[in-house]
Amino acid sequence: MDLSNATWRKSTRSGASGGNCVEVADNLPGAVAVRDSKDPDGPALTFAPASWRAFVAGLAARA
Repeated sequence: MDLSNATWRKSTRSGASGGNCVEVADNLPGAVAVRDSKDPDGPALTFAPASWRAFVAGLAARA
């Protein structure tokens, strides 16, 4: 998947120190991408939007 047009945003749960951050790009047609902010040129995981919503809902239910 081409992620060159992805608009990345840092998780609101990321600390201010800049470590252990997750970035999400949800502006892609038919996909949500996730990457480690410490390695922006490294691999990214992509999910179908419905799968990403289910994952986030599952996390919220455990909080």
